[in-house]
Amino acid sequence: MLDYKNAFDLITSAAVALPSEEVELRQSLNRILAEDVFYDMDMPPFDKSAMDGYACRRADLNNELEIVETVYAGKLPEKKLGVNQCYRIMTGAVVPVEADCVFKKEDAELFDGNNVVCTNPSTGNNICYRGEDIKKGEKILGTSTLITSKHLPLLAGAGVATPLVFCLPNVTVFATGTELVEPEVKPLPFQIRNSNSSQVLAQLSEVNVAAQYGGIIKDDEPSLTEKISEALKSNQVVILTGGVSVGDYDLVPDVLSKLGFKIMVSVTAIQPGKPMVFARKNDKYCFGLSGNPVSSFVQVELYVNPFLRAMMGHFVQTVQLKFPLGRELRRKNVDRLQFVPGTLTLEMEVFPVEFHGSAHINALAEATHLLEFPKGVTKISKGELINVRPI
Repeated sequence: MLDYKNAFDLITSAAVALPSEEVELRQSLNRILAEDVFYDMDMPPFDKSAMDGYACRRADLNNELEIVETVYAGKLPEKKLGVNQCYRIMTGAVVPVEADCVFKKEDAELFDGNNVVCTNPSTGNNICYRGEDIKKGEKILGTSTLITSKHLPLLAGAGVATPLVFCLPNVTVFATGTELVEPEVKPLPFQIRNSNSSQVLAQLSEVNVAAQYGGIIKDDEPSLTEKISEALKSNQVVILTGGVSVGDYDLVPDVLSKLGFKIMVSVTAIQPGKPMVFARKNDKYCFGLSGNPVSSFVQVELYVNPFLRAMMGHFVQTVQLKFPLGRELRRKNVDRLQFVPGTLTLEMEVFPVEFHGSAHINALAEATHLLEFPKGVTKISKGELINVRPI
């Protein structure tokens, strides 16, 4: 059995970055940059007023000043500044070269409608100087950056209207199992509804992968071979749930081998989610996930989504936090790293939810985090810090 980290490293390192494409700026959210971005101008591009007030020479601050002009954002001053003169100025407006100080409106006392005195001569300059935020030619975002809402104004400010991003992978998701029916079908006594596919498709969408659903494949080799082969013609990645354990009808590993895939991972030392196949054939990849919904959920979180991010040029750093455990946890089998669904309280304690095993999908509905029960450990005491990851 591969431990979690070795399996993670093996899977993500197998990902080959996809080609790049230009997209409209407004369509680039949650895409991955495929180039470094440099600013083409200083920011601010000129000395600008940090507030509404009056721009003058600091040497004249103790004197009564004549207001010679009003300067607002988007307007250049027309008159030169003389001794004991000032401009009425608005936030964001160009500070004229003759002025080296702006005192705010609240520190001004007006006389005769056109003269003003600063009541706070110790005021700061209140000027945002050219290039103090970003210098022309400075790199602001690097290749492999996941574009979020806070990055869009940087791209816009740099004049990047069509950022270059890595392409999205084409992915198809199948469920395997002769016992499965679709959610709209009333199951017979020997059947169950296919819940895995909806879950996996939703998880993929959270990393901006709009995968296609290929349907349910019955547990026979010809059907599996035909459906997988057809999907691989137009997809880089095929994901199947079910058929990867050691039962007589767990046919996925054999089918992939006969299709020329190299099985790189077959068993991982995690619970839930021990049976899992990761296979590669040139630039095509297949994941065979557990048929149990909690197991497949964990496998997508731990392995599949980081792999897809890596294909898109973004190598994920796992968000792992430590919180005190709200009640004692015990177990008997310690040969695997266990992930226990849990919740985080307002008191910053984590509690495991009621969890009956890898088929207990209701537990996930209540959970906000996965709690890590380390390999080789039988008990974690109340109050002990425990690794958790948000889900």
